[in-house]
Amino acid sequence: MDATASREPLWDRACHIQGQMFEETDTLGGLDVQLVHYRGFMQFSSTPWMSNADALLKHMTAIRCAAGQTQIARVLSHATKQGQPVNALVFVGDAMEEDPDVLCKLAGELGILRIPVFIFQDGDDPITERTFRNIARLSSGAWCRFDANSAAQLRDLLCAVAVYAAGGQKALEQFGRKRGGTVLKLSHQISKKN
Repeated sequence: MDATASREPLWDRACHIQGQMFEETDTLGGLDVQLVHYRGFMQFSSTPWMSNADALLKHMTAIRCAAGQTQIARVLSHATKQGQPVNALVFVGDAMEEDPDVLCKLAGELGILRIPVFIFQDGDDPITERTFRNIARLSSGAWCRFDANSAAQLRDLLCAVAVYAAGGQKALEQFGRKRGGTVLKLSHQISKKN
């Protein structure tokens, strides 16, 4: 997650929403999550893998947003170096201040490793959007914009990715039909690629 200063208004909401991801995956056998975030001057951190929503929320609520540059390349690179299978990478952010070619190269590597990147863009910067869409496409993931006033929409999108990570494409398609709207569009992006 992007924990730079521009994300501060949504950070508290994101903490609450993250816990709801776990609830959606309980019937599918649960989900292990690793929280990776950046902020400030080259501050980059990751938690251990965890399956407990309370433990994840404890880590998230301890994080404070701080002004700094994006470090999306570090997030993408980090996903390639895990010692266990990674079924999906979720990125929530509003800006991209890096070389798009570097990010696209890393996204392609994630695609080869079968780690789809699901990007949820807060805001409407067109350059950021173009790069985020390319990252999603090259990794066989999906891109969606969400409205900063729509916590329910972000919750549904994050839950959809959690369902995909825990149960695969069929589980996502079923969840998309149940929820409709943006979640159904997200499931269609993934089904077109497989």
